[in-house]
Amino acid sequence: MINLPKFKIPELIHFNDESDEQPLRDELFNMEQQAQHARTLASEQKLTTGSNSNFLLNRLNHNDTILRDFNYTILAVKKTYHITPATEWLIDNFYLIEEHIQLARRHFPKRYSKELPCLAEGASQGLPRVYDIVFEFISHADAQIDEESLHAFFEAYQTQSILKLGELWAIPIMLRLALIENLQRIATRIRVDQRHRDTANSWVDKLQLMAGKSPSRLIEIVADMAKSGIPLTSAFVAEFCQRLSSQNPMLHMARSWLEQRLAEEGLSIEELIHTEGQKQAANQVSVSHSIGSLRFLGTADWKIFVEKLSLVNRTLKKDPVGIYSQMDFTTQDRYRHVVETFARHSLLAEVEVAQQAIRLSTEAFKLGLDKRQAHVGFYLIGDGQNILARAVKMKWFFCCNYRTCHSPFPIEFLYG
Repeated sequence: MINLPKFKIPELIHFNDESDEQPLRDELFNMEQQAQHARTLASEQKLTTGSNSNFLLNRLNHNDTILRDFNYTILAVKKTYHITPATEWLIDNFYLIEEHIQLARRHFPKRYSKELPCLAEGASQGLPRVYDIVFEFISHADAQIDEESLHAFFEAYQTQSILKLGELWAIPIMLRLALIENLQRIATRIRVDQRHRDTANSWVDKLQLMAGKSPSRLIEIVADMAKSGIPLTSAFVAEFCQRLSSQNPMLHMARSWLEQRLAEEGLSIEELIHTEGQKQAANQVSVSHSIGSLRFLGTADWKIFVEKLSLVNRTLKKDPVGIYSQMDFTTQDRYRHVVETFARHSLLAEVEVAQQAIRLSTEAFKLGLDKRQAHVGFYLIGDGQNILARAVKMKWFFCCNYRTCHSPFPIEFLYG
C-alpha cells in the first residue's frame, strides 16, 4: 500500500473545513539556495519503478471539486461584510484556474505515473519523482515561477541525478498540478477563516441588536457567546474587534470578556489582529503568484525548455558530422524518442545510450567511413540499429528504419 502522508486519499475525502493541509509556502529561497536544495534532493531521493496508482489524477479531480465549491459558495452567498483580497483574486481568476484544470486532465492520461520513476520512500512515497521535485521548488518560491529560476533549479538537480526525457516533458504538467494543489489548499484555509469571520459577525449582530433593544441584557449575549465555544482564531478575533470598534461603546464589555478569555490561552487581541493581517497578505501574495505562474505555463516554449535541459540532446549534438544540430525539432525529437526506446529495453540510462550512439558514430568518422555511417542517426534509425542494440545489450530490439517505415515494429532480436 502506498504511503502518502502529505496528502489525503481523494476517494476518502469530503470537504473538511478543519483540513490541516497547509499552502505550499516554506522558507523562501533565492536562486542559489534553490540550486543547493535541488542538489540535496537529488542526492537523497531513492527511486523505484513507476506506480500503478492514479493518485495525482484523482487528486486533480478532488481539487477541482473543492475549488468549484469554493467559487460557488462565495458567489452564491451575498456577503454583507468584506471578503479578503486573496478571495477576490481566486474569484476573478476562476476561469483561468478551470482552464488549467482541464488542460491538466487532458495532458495527464490514466496510468501516466506508471511511466515515470517514483519515490521509494519518504513523505511522497509512490508519487512520481518529478512531481516531488516541482512540489519542493514551488514551496520554496512561494509559487512564483519563471523560466530562469526553473531552469537553474533543474540544471542543478541534474548535476547529481539525471532526469529521463519523459520526466522533462512532464515538468509543465506537474507544475500545473502542484499550482492547482496550492490554490486548493489556500482556498480551503480561506474558507475556514471566512467561516470564523461569519461567526464573529453573527455574534456582533446579536450584541448590536440587544444593545438597541435592552442594553441591560447584553451580559446574557456575552454569556451565550462564552458557552458556545467560539473559535479563538486570528480571523474571528480580527473581525469581531473591527466590527465592535464602530459600534455602541456599551458593546466593549464583550471585547473585555474576549481579552480575558484570550489571556487565559496566553494570547492577546493585538497579537491575533497582527497575525491575521500577515496571513491575509501572505495568502494574497501566494494566490497572485500561483495565478501568474499558471499564465506563465500557458506562454512558455516548453520545447526549447526541454531541449536545454536534456542531456540526451546535448550528447547527440556531438554528432561528428554535425548533421543532428542542423535538424528541425521534429526530427531531433524522433531521435531522442528512439534513445528512450533503446534505454527502456536495456540496462543503460538514456544518456548512456546516446553516448554509445555517439561513440559508434565517432569511431566510424575516425575510420573515414561513409558520412552516412558516421552520422549518429545511422545507429538510431538506420541500418546501424543492430550495432547499437548490441552495444547497449538490448533484450528486445525495436527496429524503425527511416527509409522503410515510420513507426516501430518488433522483431525477434534477443541478446543474452
